[in-house]
Amino acid sequence: MMSELAATAFVAISLRSIISLNSFSGNNKPPMFGDYEAQRHWQEVTVNLDAKQWYTNGTDNNLQYWGLDYPPLTAYHSYLMGHVARSYNSSFVELHTSRGIETKEHKSFMRLTVLAADAFVYLPAIWALCVGSDRSFQSNIKQLLFVLFALYPGQVLIDNGHFQYNNISLGLAAAAIAAVLWNKHYVAAFAFTLALNYKQMELYHALPFFSYLLWATLSQKSFKSFAIQLTTIAGIVLTVFAILWLPWLQSMDAALQVLHRLFPIGRGVFEDKVANAWCSINVIFKLKKHFPNNQMALICLGTTLLTVLPTNIILFWRHSKSMFLLTLFNTAAAFFLFSFQVHEKSILLIALPAICLFNWWPTEMLWFLENGIDA
Repeated sequence: MMSELAATAFVAISLRSIISLNSFSGNNKPPMFGDYEAQRHWQEVTVNLDAKQWYTNGTDNNLQYWGLDYPPLTAYHSYLMGHVARSYNSSFVELHTSRGIETKEHKSFMRLTVLAADAFVYLPAIWALCVGSDRSFQSNIKQLLFVLFALYPGQVLIDNGHFQYNNISLGLAAAAIAAVLWNKHYVAAFAFTLALNYKQMELYHALPFFSYLLWATLSQKSFKSFAIQLTTIAGIVLTVFAILWLPWLQSMDAALQVLHRLFPIGRGVFEDKVANAWCSINVIFKLKKHFPNNQMALICLGTTLLTVLPTNIILFWRHSKSMFLLTLFNTAAAFFLFSFQVHEKSILLIALPAICLFNWWPTEMLWFLENGIDA
């Protein structure tokens, strides 16, 4: 079994490495250069400026040029990678002058940072999830699930081709799901809070975690056990948020500025074409012409809640692990179809629970994974 695991991991890393040899988003396309430059620019900003300036527009941080728009854990990751880059070659993150750098040396460095995240976060997390799935459902498909996770083209092409770090948030979410399957609820709360603080799109998975952990807390046999579990889970979530958000909690304006960057209502319901309900409706009914952004955001919020609440209420009452996985899939799909500012990469948030459901619906899940790549 260990040899099969090692072989799959080796093939996964090799495939990612081969794809990394090719071009990336925005290659040689000034003045913005694409997502590759966005990730590099965040390293530049975080290592050269004080944390309080990371989300604020200024002379040294023009938010119109790839301003940071992900939660603090992404910023800290950029900060760490930025220091590694500076120690290797300071020109990679020089303030202002490093914009648009696309040397072969820098490309190798950036590609290796993604592969490192694959090797140390994503692949270990999905293996824990696969083992937990076998353990919980008395199945024997962990190796097959690991192959599906490790070689899923959507994640590989977006992270190792296009260039992003979805592997970190997905890895943390996978670790949280694995913890639920292993009945490690405190670990689940910790891992998912980290995932949510890496990418706000993990809100797609938030309600199922809330519903399941709430049931697990209320189902304790004694009031003492209930109180301990409730205060511990709440304490974990609040402590993680407090530590990660500490530089911006000293001022209401600073905290609101971060939130404004994370949820940019002013951009509109969508920017590019993506296979969700609003883009489809917009073909025959121009939403942006009839609804202001604030109003459209409320419409999206209401529609999304109406579609996700029934399945999460059922999860709370039926509270099985298989229902938890199904609710993750349904909720993520509803968010993708009806929420505000959906990005095409958000399909990865549905693919994660889709692979988990392969044990019950192999044909349907494979069909979804195949067609989801085109979404």
